[in-house]
Amino acid sequence: MHRLMSVALAMLCALGAPAAAQTRAGEFDYYVLSLSWSPNWCAREGDARNSPQCAPDRDHGWILHGLWPQFHRGWPSYCQTAARPPSRGMTRDMADVMGTGGLAWHQWKKHGTCSGLDAAGYFALSRTAYDRIARPPVFRRLDRAVRLPAKVVEEAFLKANPDIEPDGLTVTCRDGHIHEVRVCLSRDLSPVPCGRDVVRDCQMTDALFTPVR
Repeated sequence: MHRLMSVALAMLCALGAPAAAQTRAGEFDYYVLSLSWSPNWCAREGDARNSPQCAPDRDHGWILHGLWPQFHRGWPSYCQTAARPPSRGMTRDMADVMGTGGLAWHQWKKHGTCSGLDAAGYFALSRTAYDRIARPPVFRRLDRAVRLPAKVVEEAFLKANPDIEPDGLTVTCRDGHIHEVRVCLSRDLSPVPCGRDVVRDCQMTDALFTPVR
């Protein structure tokens, strides 16, 4: 019996080996650009953390949550890479679009290491991707919290970015709030269809959307 259990465990370990090998840096199919509505994140958890991202003088709206390498099914994370980690100054310089240097560091560690780029290249590409997506100004004009269908947010982004097809963008919700807009992009940052595990369209018709502080 003990011998059979040992053989079974060895087989399971062997089956698990190829999955680990798939997380080599630079091996992925496309990117997901994730944009987070900062006031909603602050209301849900950022204020409780005393995050500097939530200070009124920061004036954040849609921030860059991250640029994530993605497979057509699944995604890599925490890849082994020969690239040196970013300096503190490098992550701090991303705070204007990412809210904090801490988020920039986390995104490099979890996702940037899988891009096949060095830290400077990954952050430069992330900023370029962020700048290429038009963020509808209507949301920054809100002067009070509103409840709206998540579909309204999706339609506003599609109208502002006519080169993106409906299957290339998804809106997510969390804890009753609009959470993120996720845009699927090729390696050269052209719009592409999202994979099935990325498309998680929020179906809420009364999601909370809070104004810029």
